[in-house]
Amino acid sequence: MSFLDLLHNINTIILDVDGVLTDSSVYIHENGVLMRKMSVRDGYAIKYAIEKGYRIIIITGGRSEGVIKRLQRLGVTEIYSGMQDKLEAIDELIEIYKLDLSRTAYMGDDLPDYESLRLVSLSTCPADAVPEIRALCQYISPVKGGNGCVRDLIEKIMKVQGKWFETDVVTLTKDKREE
Repeated sequence: MSFLDLLHNINTIILDVDGVLTDSSVYIHENGVLMRKMSVRDGYAIKYAIEKGYRIIIITGGRSEGVIKRLQRLGVTEIYSGMQDKLEAIDELIEIYKLDLSRTAYMGDDLPDYESLRLVSLSTCPADAVPEIRALCQYISPVKGGNGCVRDLIEKIMKVQGKWFETDVVTLTKDKREE
């Protein structure tokens, strides 16, 4: 099956956080609080995909209340944090939600994502993923983690399926001209 064929079938996207939704940096305040930076463009794409009926799932080894709150504000309801074994979360998703891995994409960047990437139909990673992950993935985004790689993936999937914003923009532009 070709890459484009795989994109046609995707209805679920599983994402790691550190190194995918963030640039894998952690900012440490003097009081010990850890902070991460996330792309608002990735956030917009996540929210838009959810509105269009896609399931977005987060599986991360990290435990950040700030990250969880941000993702919840975007509409993500399935967030697995503190997962040292990401396959546990995938097994639970299969059992509870009957998750169809043949219609699932996963984006990860480092060794804890390796086994999960092997399970799904479409394995993807950011441009700056570790070599072992890059070698495994069917799609390597030209964008680095935390800088829009998630938006890149979501756009590709939705454009191939005819669900990306372009059709909305054409309609909105036409409507404004008619006013």
